[in-house]
Amino acid sequence: MSSSPDAQPRDALAAIQRQIQWNRLIAVVEEQAQIMIRTAFSTTVREAGDLSAGIFDLRGRMLAQAVTGTPGHVNSMMESVGHFLAKFPAETMKAGDHYITNDPWLGTGHLHDLTVVTPAFRNGQIVGLFANTAHVIDVGGLGMGPEGRSVFEEGLYIPIVKCFDQGKANETFFDILRAGTRTPAELEGDVYSLCACNDAGARRLVEMMDEFGMDSLDSLAESIFEASSRATLAEIAKLPRGEFSAQISSDGYEAPVTLRARMTVSEDHISVDYAGTSGLSGRGINVPAAYTRAYACFGIKCVVAPEVPNNWASLLPFRMEIPEGSILNAPRPYPVAVRHVVGQLLPDLMMGCLHQAVPDRVTAEGSSCLWNPPLRGGGQVSGANAELPDFEVITFNSGGTGARPTQDGLDGTAFPSGVRTMPVEATENVAPVIFWKKELRPGSGGAGRTRGGLGQVMEIGGKNDAEFAVNAIFDRVANPPKGRDGGGDGAPGWVGLTDGTLLRTKGFQVIPKGKRLLLKLPGGGGMGDPAGRDPALVARDEADGLV
Repeated sequence: MSSSPDAQPRDALAAIQRQIQWNRLIAVVEEQAQIMIRTAFSTTVREAGDLSAGIFDLRGRMLAQAVTGTPGHVNSMMESVGHFLAKFPAETMKAGDHYITNDPWLGTGHLHDLTVVTPAFRNGQIVGLFANTAHVIDVGGLGMGPEGRSVFEEGLYIPIVKCFDQGKANETFFDILRAGTRTPAELEGDVYSLCACNDAGARRLVEMMDEFGMDSLDSLAESIFEASSRATLAEIAKLPRGEFSAQISSDGYEAPVTLRARMTVSEDHISVDYAGTSGLSGRGINVPAAYTRAYACFGIKCVVAPEVPNNWASLLPFRMEIPEGSILNAPRPYPVAVRHVVGQLLPDLMMGCLHQAVPDRVTAEGSSCLWNPPLRGGGQVSGANAELPDFEVITFNSGGTGARPTQDGLDGTAFPSGVRTMPVEATENVAPVIFWKKELRPGSGGAGRTRGGLGQVMEIGGKNDAEFAVNAIFDRVANPPKGRDGGGDGAPGWVGLTDGTLLRTKGFQVIPKGKRLLLKLPGGGGMGDPAGRDPALVARDEADGLV
């Protein structure tokens, strides 16, 4: 039976309206994220953008995420909203409620990430959920470092609780929060920031629904999910079928860590089995399973379906089998404070598999994990003779990314986390430290037809060269990023003092008075035979002093 003459114009108009609604939804969640950045107290949020923001339906399925944000936060936050709903069902929520947790196994993998979920109401009816995650400076305990032997040593553990009840602050919660941190004003301020940005998202959503006369998000959600699923499956169908294996090494803590993956590409899904991966560590480099899934899915999606919006449906075809007892599937109460050191290697591992299927679509290995030294000083380091006031600060920095098939890698750029490098002025403004040097590291990119991105050189001292401490959480020192297709490896990282003294790559260490911390960040691996490099690019690199 043929459709009526008016059906096609109506369908076309509906499709246009759906696209407008989708664009508005992206604008809503991006405003949500930008408000968090503008109101945050922690430099990790307002300067580095270590956050995520998104909107969910009442079943806890992510419809859309903000452009601003990190995949480790976004993709694990996608799972966490379901845990909130299991404890506080949507029908019990009230306008003005805000719920919070930093449970590593219900959130984004370590205690330094706060996740807040907020219901949105229209005409007295709940219509959606907003969620966000932000990395805060301090939650007490040993601080952000690898040395805890259980999660209980790593800081203040917040179960899923209500921090605001119908707009009224839960003062008992805030009393406990302030008492459990070295930076009480900043931590409390960040919680208010997270709640405020969700409120702003809820207001904008209601405005959008009023404008379009929408009583619920159900129809729009199903349209988004159907389109995203169809597009993702179409991209998977283009891949060669088969099994592809790869492995990658991390410096680890007690011993090197090996990550192994066997990827199976089927007609309608991609599965990854991590059998053979190293076992659990006694220190905080372990990775909760949600964080493993977050970064592994991101690595696959970057290659297979980068243009498809990231949401519940587009991630559904990516399946993970993570053996119990693996460092990638840490159970409670294993320490997990610096799970990113291992977890952020996963996109490179996924690309190692996919390189065998679509070699022209992957990069060489990069520096991967952030070099974000937590710095501490004052009486908590030097006792009664401290020359500096007490401080706790963290600064985000990155080495080079791997070379791309047709372009060089990016210099000093965070991949896969996507956070911004923090300006030294921002850190110096909030802590008594001085960055004496921060520059690109010549020659650190692996040679190749396309060169790996350059790392950095950083020299950090206390004000007046006073004593301070670093909680080292560095990797890619003993295991530098590898090149692909004949490309050279990137330069390994280096951790020590300016006088040449070597420091451990992980763990709390004091920088003596008169000494300075020197960090040489790793470069990315190269791609292809160096003999095939464009002579003009070689001359440019030489002229710029990059080789």
